Parts: sequence; C-alpha cells; structure tokens
Amino acid sequence: MNVDPEAPAVVPVEASAGPPAGGSRDLDEARALELLGGTDVGRVVYTVRALPAVLPVRFRLDAGGGVLVSAAAGSELARAVDGAVIAFEADEVDGTDGTGWCVTVLGRAEVRRPARGPGAARVEIRIGAELVVGRHLTADLS
Repeated sequence: MNVDPEAPAVVPVEASAGPPAGGSRDLDEARALELLGGTDVGRVVYTVRALPAVLPVRFRLDAGGGVLVSAAAGSELARAVDGAVIAFEADEVDGTDGTGWCVTVLGRAEVRRPARGPGAARVEIRIGAELVVGRHLTADLS
C-alpha cells in the first residue's frame, strides 16, 4: 500500500440512513445538566501518552455546570488533564429495554490545588462545560 506521508489522515464518515438503533433524541442543555446533577458517578475521558483513558469517578456539578472531581494530588489523572480539553460522561440506562439518558460534557480541565492543610494530598479538578450534549434513549421499536 502506498501512503503519501504529506496527505492528511482523514477517514471518510458516511451519513446515517436513519436514526440510531434503539432510537434517541437530543436533550437541551438545561435538561442534560439537570439529569447529570441527579447522579454522582461518571467517567472522565482523557489521554495518556496519546492513548485514550477512561476513569470512573464520583463527581458533583458547580453552579456554572462545570464538573468537579476530587483526585489524589500526584495521580495520573491530575497530571494528565491540567489545561487539557477532556470529556466527561454519565448515564443512566435500563438494562432491560435500553431506555435512559446519556450526557457528555466537553471542556478544559483545571486542577485546583488546595491550601496547605489536611486536604493538601488531594486536588479538585474542574471540567468547564464548554459543550454539553445530552441524549434521551428510547426503546427499540424495530
């Protein structure tokens, strides 16, 4: 196979012939954040040495819709995400019929180091809510 080293690495994506299997519909940002605020476990999606990493975490939301996660100060997560654009995802899906919801928050992560004291071994990671995408999953009617 001849590959032009100057050519961009682009993979064509074909348009979908219809709605995804199982069906879904978009949620507005306010409803997506409301659902996200009703749960406390999600997944941080980031990169480590150019490879994807996914870590389940407990979280909470701040008043601006940012996602707040606590981590050990010297953890791989804290080192990898500071200043990076990352994703956060949480969902609630019924295993029987596949109904539920999924919310993804994309934004820049900021590692906040606490003042000296008993909490100094931990940091707070804030993921700004620059883009919030929510989907309501409906039962497959096919």
